[in-house]
Amino acid sequence: MIPLRDANPSRRKPIVTVIIIILNLFIFLFQTSLPPDIARQFIKTFGFIPYRFTYDLFKGYSIKVWLTPIFTSMFLHGSWMHLISNMWALWLFGDNVEDRLGHFKFLVFYLLSGFAAAMTHYIFNFNSPVVTIGASGAISGVMGAYFIMFPFARIITLVPVFGLPLFVRIPSIIYIGFWFLSQVSNGILTLFGPIFGFGIAWWAHIGGFLFGVFVANKVKKPIFY
Repeated sequence: MIPLRDANPSRRKPIVTVIIIILNLFIFLFQTSLPPDIARQFIKTFGFIPYRFTYDLFKGYSIKVWLTPIFTSMFLHGSWMHLISNMWALWLFGDNVEDRLGHFKFLVFYLLSGFAAAMTHYIFNFNSPVVTIGASGAISGVMGAYFIMFPFARIITLVPVFGLPLFVRIPSIIYIGFWFLSQVSNGILTLFGPIFGFGIAWWAHIGGFLFGVFVANKVKKPIFY
């Protein structure tokens, strides 16, 4: 299923959402312009590595040193497909959540969602030397907030049926709910070994989503369509 757009107009321009998308694109273009060896070092320096986080924490490094990669990692991506899929989801769901929260609160919420996602990933992978990058944890928080705030907003979705395109208007409570269940099921599989992880930080998605649900329940009542 490929989400195309939502039938949920916003009142204000999603300024922060657009700025985040542009910033991610700019950083990715810079990243891809680097020589391969330098690009790999760039990712290792600004990506989130659970083992390094543990090492820095217990070695008494400053808060700035061991917290910085958590936030910088959510602006890095491993490929064009990784970037486009994340930014498309942010564009699809971010405008309405930003509209409800306001620009500044949305920015803070986005960053804290990424932080919650990284911490959840860390809990299940505290000794992992594998670098984690991407905005999907923060965007999962946005999806969690959307899930609560706009449960019956329709998501126009492309569903291939026997090779033919079928466009379906799916309530967000079903579309996002199904997406979240897929993250949980894959996250549980990773508990049986890294072979089931497919290189995706499933628990980061789960943590970010639950944080978004928690915040949305605290600040806004849902809108019904």
